[in-house]
Amino acid sequence: MNVIGVTNRKLCADFYKRIEEIAKKDLQYLILREKDLLAKDLEIMALKVMDILKGSGMGLVINGNLGVAKKVEAAGVQLSFRDFIKGKSINYDGVVGVSIHSFEEAIEVDNRGASYMIYGHIFETDCKKGVLPRGLKEFKAICESVTTPVYAIGGITKENAQFVMDSGAYGVAYMSSLMKGKRLE
Repeated sequence: MNVIGVTNRKLCADFYKRIEEIAKKDLQYLILREKDLLAKDLEIMALKVMDILKGSGMGLVINGNLGVAKKVEAAGVQLSFRDFIKGKSINYDGVVGVSIHSFEEAIEVDNRGASYMIYGHIFETDCKKGVLPRGLKEFKAICESVTTPVYAIGGITKENAQFVMDSGAYGVAYMSSLMKGKRLE
């Protein structure tokens, strides 16, 4: 199963120690998703994380900040659907991931050539308390209709990951369970 990790430093006691533990896992990418940081602070963090990931085979993807992704020579950038459609990744040579929330967005992203897309949230999750999960029906329709790899995110656990894979997912993305150190294998 292809796996992407997503950071949230507020979910763990020692962020860099947790990154050291994550570096030992078999993840394709780690998305540095620290939305509240200024660009200079994100850059400093990205360089530290890249140093920890060195030799792991895991690519670092910067969430939402193409400038930082370019500056630190990250493997890629993760964009919102809106930023991707606005052309923020034009002339970028790295991996371009896009966060999507509907079938229509998936079709648009597929037609514009992203490297992968992440759809969610699939199941209930503490990160989206009170927001109804999207479930598997639309997710399955997306997977059947696009050629771009589609990852599922949101409430994915080792117990329900197979349901996602059976729906056609290319892989899964973990945030809360990964950052809290819960066993995923």
